[in-house]
Amino acid sequence: MSDLDQLTQSLARNLRRWRGERGFTLDALAARAGVSRSMIIQIEQARTNPSVGTTVKLADALGVSITTLLDHEQGPQVRLVPESQAVRMWSTEAGSSNTLLVGAEARGPLELWSLHLMPGDGSGSDPHPEGTVELLHVTAGELTLIVDGEAHTVPAGTSATFEAHVPHAYRNDGSQPTELTMAVSIPPVRREGK
Repeated sequence: MSDLDQLTQSLARNLRRWRGERGFTLDALAARAGVSRSMIIQIEQARTNPSVGTTVKLADALGVSITTLLDHEQGPQVRLVPESQAVRMWSTEAGSSNTLLVGAEARGPLELWSLHLMPGDGSGSDPHPEGTVELLHVTAGELTLIVDGEAHTVPAGTSATFEAHVPHAYRNDGSQPTELTMAVSIPPVRREGK
């Protein structure tokens, strides 16, 4: 099987799977993605190789990455992300930073983060979608976790979890750097009609 045939088969299988998991009819997915119903049928039957633009529209409408739609691996997967491939989202001149370590899309996106906060630094976050949960573990220093305006002191060795559909922030009010690892579980895209 050629690479193109394998890609076409993978896209067909994954599009059917994610459309079914999201509970979208052909018409519902067509409306959400701005892609014709007949094109979706051709893709799901592996009778066409759509443009990148069409594939991106479908991935966005399903709430998954294009990589997830094109993934040809089958069975249990392990994905290793070397430190050099972690994505630094922000940093400050003082040396604080926030790095996305890894993410997953099983039953809704799941992300693992590493935060490094220098004394006096912090990072705020807007509310996430209802049902989003964050779990964190402080490995060094002391974190001031602010959830919906209320401050919580989280010392090294302590873990915390909270519903993140309200404003929240992470601050280092101490004199030593604070290190923590955090997981964010985001609810899946809602099924049509629910």
